[in-house]
Order: sequence, then C-alpha cells, then structure tokens
Amino acid sequence: MSLFRKLWQRIRSITLKQVGLAIITIVLVGLGFFGILYGWDYTNSSPFCGTACHTMPPHYDSFLRSPHARVQCVECHIGRTFVGVAFTRKANDAQYVINYVTQNYTFPIYAKGMQPARESCEKCHWPDKFAWDKVITLTNFALDVKNTPVQTTLVLKTGGGTQREGLGKGIHWHTQSDIEFAYTEDQKQEIPQITVVNADGTKKVYTDVSTKLTPDQIAKLPTRRMDCIDCHNRVSHNFLSPDEAMNTSLTNKQIDATIPEIKKQGVQVLTPTYPTVAAANKAIADLETFYKQNYADYYNKNTATIKTAITQIQTWYPQLHYPEQGLDWTVHPNDLGHKDWPGCFRCHDGKHLTQDTKEAIRLECNVCHTIPEVTTPGGPAPALSLANVVEPDSHKTTTWLAEHRTTFSTTCQACHDTNNAGGKDNSSFCSNSACHGITWKYAGLNAPELAKSLSIPVAPKSNPNAVPMQIPHPVGGNPDCQLCHGPQSKVRPYPADHAGRTNDMCQACHKPSVPTASTTPAPGTGTASAPAGGPPPIPHDIAGRTACLGCHGTGIVGVPQVLQFHKDYGFTNDKCLTCHKVGNPSPSATPQPGGTPAPTAAAPAAGGPPALTADHNGRTICLGCHANNIGPKLPADHTGRTDDTCRACHKQQ
Repeated sequence: MSLFRKLWQRIRSITLKQVGLAIITIVLVGLGFFGILYGWDYTNSSPFCGTACHTMPPHYDSFLRSPHARVQCVECHIGRTFVGVAFTRKANDAQYVINYVTQNYTFPIYAKGMQPARESCEKCHWPDKFAWDKVITLTNFALDVKNTPVQTTLVLKTGGGTQREGLGKGIHWHTQSDIEFAYTEDQKQEIPQITVVNADGTKKVYTDVSTKLTPDQIAKLPTRRMDCIDCHNRVSHNFLSPDEAMNTSLTNKQIDATIPEIKKQGVQVLTPTYPTVAAANKAIADLETFYKQNYADYYNKNTATIKTAITQIQTWYPQLHYPEQGLDWTVHPNDLGHKDWPGCFRCHDGKHLTQDTKEAIRLECNVCHTIPEVTTPGGPAPALSLANVVEPDSHKTTTWLAEHRTTFSTTCQACHDTNNAGGKDNSSFCSNSACHGITWKYAGLNAPELAKSLSIPVAPKSNPNAVPMQIPHPVGGNPDCQLCHGPQSKVRPYPADHAGRTNDMCQACHKPSVPTASTTPAPGTGTASAPAGGPPPIPHDIAGRTACLGCHGTGIVGVPQVLQFHKDYGFTNDKCLTCHKVGNPSPSATPQPGGTPAPTAAAPAAGGPPALTADHNGRTICLGCHANNIGPKLPADHTGRTDDTCRACHKQQ
C-alpha cells in the first residue's frame, strides 16, 4: 500500500506546466517519428527517384512506359528485404547524393550494384513455376512504299520449373541451373568463359576460342552467377529505336499504314539528333511538304491522316533522344534477344567450345524457340507445330548448326523440304528469311569458328582422274539438280569447271548412294524414252494436252496425282515434259478423249482430244450434258472430272 500511496502523492505534485511540457514532448516525438516514416516512404517512392534528380528523367520516362510502372524503383535497386538491411543499403547509396551535389558524375548514367534477382525479381516471379510454351507474333513494316507488314511468328520455349519434377528446361533453365560466367566490362557484353555446374557436381567449362586473353588473364576477371537480369536487363528501362517506334505506332494504328512510305520517312526524320526539340518538330513537320510534292493526290484526299501521323512522330522524338545526357537507343544494351545487341549470342555464338573442341554451347535456333515462320500479305498463314516432336540424334549435337548443310539422309525428307535451299523467299523450310534474310552481326549462323575447329566435310579439289562423287541423298523423280547445286545456290554449288552443264548430264557421272524413298515414282520401262530408274512415262498422247496439272494436280479420282515434292517445289505445267516422256503404251492402254484408241507404235496418235464446235462457245457446264447422256457420252476414264478441267484438253474451234 505504501507504494501506491507514494505514487499518488507524486501524481498530485505534478503541475499544469509539467503536464503541458509532457504533452508537447509527446507530440513532437510523434511528429518526428511520423516525419521519419514519411521521409523514408517518400524517398523510396518512384516519383522521388525519377524527378528529384535531373539525371533521372530519361530513365523515369522509360520506367513509366514499362510493364513495371507500378513497381517501386527501390524494389529492384535495393531489393525486397528486411528494413534494417534496406536502410544500410540506402545509407550506402548516399554517395550518389554527394556526387549529385558536387556534380561528380558523367553521362550517360548506368546502374551499378544491382541486387541479385532472388532479392527482387524472384519475390514476384517464382522460378520454380513452369511456364508453358508461348506463341508470339512480331510485326515489322518494310521500308517500302506500301509499308508492307512482315510478321514473324514463333513459339517461345519459356520452360523453367524444378529439376526434381523433371522440368528445369527451356529458356528459364538458365535461372534454375548453376551457371557462372566471366566478363571483361561492366555491361557484360564480352563473356570469354562460362562454367556450368551439373547436377552431380561436375563442371563443364566453355571458352571463347577467338578471345585474345590468356587463361591467367581470364582467371583474374570478375565473375557472376547468371540470373534473370542477365537477359531481362532492360525490362523497366527500354529505349526504343526509330524503327521500333514506327513499328509500334503502325501496329497500334496510331499511324495509318496506308500512308505511302510513312515507315521509311518516319525512321529518317527520327534518327538524327537535332539541336532542340523545336528543331526536331520543324523537321518532322516538313513531312507534310514531302507528301504535297510526291503524293499530291493522296495528300489532297487524306490531309488529316497525314497530319495525325506527323503529330504522332513528333511525340516520339523526345522519347528517343536525350542529347543533354548523351542518351538514345544506342547506349544501353538490351540483352533480351540477339538482333540489335549480342544478347543470347554473348554465349550462344558458335565460338564457346570445351577445351577438347568437341562440344560447343548450342547455337541452334530451336533450343529456345521454334523455327520462325515469316508471313506477308497474301501469303499462307504460319504453320506452327505445337507438339514436342522427337528430334533425330544428329539435331541434338551441340555442333549441329555447323553440320546441318553437309549431313544428308532419308530422314530429312520426313520433316523438311529444300526448295530454294539457303534462300530467303520463305518458300520452304530451307529458305527462311528469318534465318538467311538477316545479317547477324554478333553470331554467324554458319558457325564460322565451329567450322575451323571441327572437321566439317568439304568438297575435294577437282581431279579429272578421280571417281565422281556420289550423290548423298535420294534422287527419285526430281532431276532438277541445279535447284540446290546451281552456280548461285547456297547449298553446294557445282565447281566452276561444270559451268554450262545441264541437269540431264548430272547422273551420267554421279550416282545416288542413298536408296530411293518409298514415295519416289515408279521406275521407267528401260526404253530410250523412259530409262530404267527415271520418272514414269506418259501413257497417252499429249497432242493438245498442255495443262497436265488440270488432271494430275486437282485430285481427280482415278487419275494419278503429282507427288507432294512436286507441289513443294512449285512445279508448273511447263516442267512436266522435262522429266516425263511419252512412252510406248500397249493398245489396251487408257482410252483417249472422244473414244480414240491409245496410240501405239503401229497406230500413231490421231489428232488428240476433239475440239469444241463453234456452237459451244460460251458453254461452261460441260458435265450437265455429257455426264447425263446428252450428246457424246463421257468416257469411262473421265469419271470424277469437273467442268473446270474440260477445257484443259478440249479447245474451242
């Protein structure tokens, strides 16, 4: 009781002045506490990071346009961690404030000391989650009058997941595996050596065979364990090029793609660095004069459309150029992809080999995505296989890209066609413009360094006494050897001393070493007109019959149809007689149109198919009469033929 009595006496002795001082102290401490909390929160906000310092506006602008616009800057640059750890990291960043005040910095600004992805990206993006394949379509508008849209469609093999579940594959295999690389500069664009630690603890080291660094110098380089940021390094601060900016506006229909040359003109006016934004706007506004002078009719009818395009292009310029900071799309490397920057090709370049040079880091396109399908207006829709097909063992070797044009077998025919092989007209698997139609700056798709290190087969020197080389693939019924071996071919052109030789001379010396596939046409009769092993002979006369595909390429029942590879190569009527010759059919051969017996050696052809009489002019429904016993009856071998095939043989008088 004495304790409570003393406490009560102490409370009764407190004066109003002391109470007032206590209240003021509590309020001040509370205000100070909340002020500290507010200051901590405000200095962690993106607006503070992006606008309080005049060196940051370009990065803040790009951040606001990024997929992470609602993620605070500190969540990546400091990391999502315990407040005490975050406080110490932020205190360490006070050096940047000092550098800003003392102007101890240089342009352009680069981020330094980024936190590992496991303390930022992986707090939201769970690496153990498997991501299924994703179909994407990229649209690029050509620099031509029509701004022709060219779409490239492919399937990204994103992958990921945990290896214990049998996953851990695809693109995200890189984040699920223990990969360490050495780099020569802060942007990590030159990687002379990569070490992969396997699940069993063994290591595999790949070294750039073209590097000039010694092993001792490589050993002293800084190293880093690969994570998300090594590919997605511009995920929140990407600076578009003029070409990308125009593609974006045309794809989103902010600029009308029907304006002649608008892609080309837009890129041209957005590329230079002007003294001021006002000067840039004036140069862009001059596009209106260009269209008045060069496309007057279009301008007069679409003046508003052109002015809208000019306004849109003007909004792009200050987002592409920051001249006061020496910053544009050429400054910061973007490692997602491998076209404008090395990106994936920093490692997958065909130059990183094991010490014994027997294994390389794979360079094949379909390691991370399917072979791109390129489509243009009026062309066929892309045909993408979403099934995980079983690849031949040859495709799984790490040096396949260097070998794929020199290795032949019958298995190739099951999946691929080779029309215009090495070309870029998208007419076949081997003429893909997404591969051959692009100049790859950072990696040769022919893997030149691999070719130097491996024993890639090459054609022997010409020797008149040497046995002619065998043909390492089936020939079948296609004698057009120069499709792949002509003087301009990118597959294996014939030697210079073969100039002037024609297709019919090839097999006089060169014989196939691979058996003919089961789909190859039946061999000929062994006569002069149809040599044994050649294309099948024509069993009927050809007088007046010039449109062969009218019967043999339209699915008519009872008539032999052209093989698939004829369609793949785009063979037309004028090519048929190059290979197929009129044979010597027996008198019992297929009847001819109009009931005329088939020609024989003793009874030559009698004029060919009968012509249409003058009174048939304008009649197009042939089967309406001749299939219904009106007039001459349709011969038995014409069963299944349609009206549109009749005039292929029967001509008007």
